Amino acid sequence: MPLPAGVYRADHVGSFLRPKEVLAARAKLDTKEISAEELRKLEDKHIETVVQRQIENGILSVTDGEFRREFFHLDFLQHLAGVERQGGMSSTNVTSHGMTPPKIVVVGKLGHPKPIQVDDYNFIQEQITKYKGDKPVTAKVCIPSPTMVHFRGGREAISSEAYPTLEPAFFDDIVRVYQEEIQDLYDAGCRFVQLDDTNLAYLCDQGMREEAAKRHGNDADKITKQYADLINRAISKRPKDMVIGIHLCRGNFRSQWFAQGGYEPVAEVLFKQLDVDVYFLEYDDARSGDFKPLRHLPENKIVVLGVMSSKKPELDDKEDIVGRLKAAAEFCPRGLDQLCLSHQCGFSSTVEGNDLSEEEQWAKVRLNVEIAKQVWGDDLTV
Repeated sequence: MPLPAGVYRADHVGSFLRPKEVLAARAKLDTKEISAEELRKLEDKHIETVVQRQIENGILSVTDGEFRREFFHLDFLQHLAGVERQGGMSSTNVTSHGMTPPKIVVVGKLGHPKPIQVDDYNFIQEQITKYKGDKPVTAKVCIPSPTMVHFRGGREAISSEAYPTLEPAFFDDIVRVYQEEIQDLYDAGCRFVQLDDTNLAYLCDQGMREEAAKRHGNDADKITKQYADLINRAISKRPKDMVIGIHLCRGNFRSQWFAQGGYEPVAEVLFKQLDVDVYFLEYDDARSGDFKPLRHLPENKIVVLGVMSSKKPELDDKEDIVGRLKAAAEFCPRGLDQLCLSHQCGFSSTVEGNDLSEEEQWAKVRLNVEIAKQVWGDDLTV
């Protein structure tokens, strides 16, 4: 069975380390020393470069490196009508193994007044056309999962005036705005969308499961099923030739993390009920548990196994990675044919980035491609 269009044996999650020039310019935007238009032009220049470097280093699923974002989720969600971004980073909300980002608050009825990612997608596609040659390159658009509007704040972060009750109006509105954005992307030519979801991964952590149950007045298993239904409804109107992936992550801030625990608590819902085509799963260390949950994987789905680490500067051990791929394959109905390879997360889920250099980052990307070719052969599309 061929891989879904836009999925490759050597794949990646989406974000790359921000160039220093972009970081400096973003700081100047905050102090109003430059305009948003000036920042975007500078981002354009560096996005062209990161697209070229991805292709040169063997990556065929190409993103803009998330260079236009501070956070993987906030910079998308704050463009929805009825949503406000509140708070900011400070020394008081950076913890020993993570941080608390600014929060999303729903202050009015949710709406989708205009496309959010279409202009960014179009720019990526223009750059791919310049540099791909005869390679089968796909532009991947990464957006936060619809669960990100609800999980962290819960009822307290949602206006009771706009939504006296959450069921069904609030969740119906989340579904609608995502359906509209996905359709806008499709109309622009996008055929691969990746939903970035920390929440299903957080529901693997016993402590976070208990906190979520208190915050939402519902047990963690019911929240998991509720979120699967929410995601399924949000993507239900996608055309048949659009591929949807989902990435699960336990935190990725300056090489630190937030949650731990294997996938077993969510595995059956994740693999059997969630209507996505491909899973990008964090599996770089013991925090993610063993591979047994993959026994629930249906034969028609693919897992991009994040057994490599974007958190450390050292290269992963090649033979160890090959061994882990083979170990995971033992639990998949079709073995290695259902697996691809990536790092557990991006290199810069937030603007600060992980603790490694750009050259170390690209060395890791090249190793990813090298291992994939060793395991599956030179054609990374099958």
